Amino acid sequence: MTTILRIDSSARQADSVSRELVGRLIDRVPGEVNVVERDLSHGVPLLSETTLAAMWTPEADRSAAQSSELSVADEYIAELNDADAVVIGLPIYNFGPPAALKAWADLVARAGTTFRYTETGPEGLVADKPVYVVVASGGVPVGSPMDQASTWLTTFLGFLGLSNVTVIAADQLNVDPEAAVSAARGSVDRVDVAAIAA
Repeated sequence: MTTILRIDSSARQADSVSRELVGRLIDRVPGEVNVVERDLSHGVPLLSETTLAAMWTPEADRSAAQSSELSVADEYIAELNDADAVVIGLPIYNFGPPAALKAWADLVARAGTTFRYTETGPEGLVADKPVYVVVASGGVPVGSPMDQASTWLTTFLGFLGLSNVTVIAADQLNVDPEAAVSAARGSVDRVDVAAIAA
């Protein structure tokens, strides 16, 4: 069975373009699929001094309180590691990613667990797997200098070791929404979903 981690970060629900396209892509995957849903719009804990202290304490030396402090982050990391593929819905808010997605990334990035520092630079520790990022924007062209969301996310994923990233754009929805959504649906339908189930 193929396990897909679905991460939604849009504050919108029923009318969210990124949610629609993420669902469309997952529905195309053949075979038996286990979808693990992580909807970040329900809230993500923010980094705090106590969270950082727990992260920097070796696992064997953590107190019960520190382990509890990292329980949500541990769950996020386990979901990422256990997935065979990841599909992320990424709306662009004010040129960048939603705050909830940035907060998720802050909890997932843990030295010695999802990455490590070496003499030649940082090394990602998450096993590479297909990642599909569905980007929706009202006016920002995806991939342009104004787009500080998809470029940030692909950089972050690469830092963790996830380099097999496909970006699907539904951009400038406020300019011509029908054309933008139609083009994005076409891009989703052209994805080689057999690679996800491989």
